[in-house]
Amino acid sequence: MARSKEFDPGVALDRALELFWERGYEATSMADLVEHLGVAKASIYATFGGKQEFFAKALRRYLDRTDPRIMADLSRPGPVVPAVKALIGRYVDEAADDDRHMGCMVVNSAVELAARDVGVARLVETSWAHLETTLTSALLRARAQGELAPEADPRALARFLLVFLQGVRVLERTPDAAVRLRDAAAVAVSLLG
Repeated sequence: MARSKEFDPGVALDRALELFWERGYEATSMADLVEHLGVAKASIYATFGGKQEFFAKALRRYLDRTDPRIMADLSRPGPVVPAVKALIGRYVDEAADDDRHMGCMVVNSAVELAARDVGVARLVETSWAHLETTLTSALLRARAQGELAPEADPRALARFLLVFLQGVRVLERTPDAAVRLRDAAAVAVSLLG
């Protein structure tokens, strides 16, 4: 008879996500994970694989929680530009209020690992492509509804916003970035009319 797990894998994955997000991949050892989760090393390997696989699962968990929220916010019927402006404001507010300076796990992973880990690079690109597509679709609707000028290029504007929003997440990792972020957000919002 197979022995049942003595821990909840979902809870363990959430706790590992917190640790990887706070410290990054390289600075988190298997010993750190064992201590933080209170789970034996053998059980971690049996459930999640090695550290690289565990990190990828944690990153997917993060994406599963953050990406759908943006799509829902930008897919609602009605005016689009206020929703995009609210998204910009939310990114900046979260960054300015982040006392821990952890940034975004996707951006952190891109900076730390994407150049040398194909799996992480794929997850990062999938997230960014999803955000760009969501923004493009929303801005196409905004143009069709007369919220943007007819000559506006929704795809180029979406790409700008993607780069801007990811830049917000980079500056979030530094203390005292709030003034810079708010000034840059004012410029980004002005592009939307």
